[in-house]
Amino acid sequence: MSNQNQPVRVLVAGCGNMGASHALAYHQMDGFEIVGLVSRGESKKRLNEKLGGNYPLYDTYEEALKDAKPDAVSINTYPETHEPYAIQAFEAGCHVFVEKPLASSVEGAERVVEAGKKANKKLVIGYILRHHPSWQKFVKMSHQLGKPLVMRMNLNQQSQTEMWTLHRNLMASLSPIVDCGVHYIDVMSQMTQSKPARVSAIGARLTDDIPEDNYNYGQLQITFEDGSVGWYEAGWGPMISENAFFIKDIFGPKGSLSIMARDAGGEGKSSSIEAHTKTESLLLHHAELNDKEEFAKEDEWIDLSDEPDHNELCKREQEYFLDAILHDKDLSQHGEDAVDSLRIAFACDESVRTGKTVVL
Repeated sequence: MSNQNQPVRVLVAGCGNMGASHALAYHQMDGFEIVGLVSRGESKKRLNEKLGGNYPLYDTYEEALKDAKPDAVSINTYPETHEPYAIQAFEAGCHVFVEKPLASSVEGAERVVEAGKKANKKLVIGYILRHHPSWQKFVKMSHQLGKPLVMRMNLNQQSQTEMWTLHRNLMASLSPIVDCGVHYIDVMSQMTQSKPARVSAIGARLTDDIPEDNYNYGQLQITFEDGSVGWYEAGWGPMISENAFFIKDIFGPKGSLSIMARDAGGEGKSSSIEAHTKTESLLLHHAELNDKEEFAKEDEWIDLSDEPDHNELCKREQEYFLDAILHDKDLSQHGEDAVDSLRIAFACDESVRTGKTVVL
């Protein structure tokens, strides 16, 4: 096993958008050494060329795991493979970084967390917003607004060409409000620091290009034990409106806080992965009134200077992963949070399918 003087030998499984970004991070960091790229198609060859063409390539995950003998595995494949790949990695004595969602079922996610504990290895889930300084500030400042909170968030994506192919492939196993929703459910849980009490959700199937039992538009609503409420909306496909694809907005008794991504939230940006994490600036509004019942304080614009791009965010995630490995950080809460957000997302999915409110 690598010590602090040797790089962590990492196998990258899945070489599409996220896999490529994480591989670039490993390639640039002294703390990691890539020992293989594995994918079913040609994406590994294209990625290898981008990175200089020196890495071993594999067609199957099992062969790669056996042959490359990594210390860690980075799993960036489609969601239905996350659970088996992670468990195989733990059984082979590897640490695991896995893109969200952790698994394609709650039980699967629990099995992955348990396998990590049994192997005494680190498990990091790709909750990229947790590593974004602006989102960290957004969450922290939300605690100044009082309780209960109202949280309004969406990410509608008008997709075509490769992005629509990616979305169709994702919807072979999960709905948008599960795949994407776990991020924002996680954010809402951090903001309220309260437990969800019940959820309800609606969904619509707007294309025959996806399985009959799935839907490509969904909106979920969560009521928390402290009285806070939040909604999240996600739609994928060539028919989705871009009119309101980027809303990140919260308010409480003391005022409101909004992400104002004036550039990233612009027309034609909804299918850009780069735009999905952009914040640019926060608008803080104070609810306090003076004796004339006029606003007592001016609104505040908070410009965000540390605005990492998508690749830099992925690098920060991998720095967190490396630090956990080298310094034996306790990540049990991290794993529990991932299971919890997935449990809530699947409860929302159940609500869409049954038409009923789900009590948690």
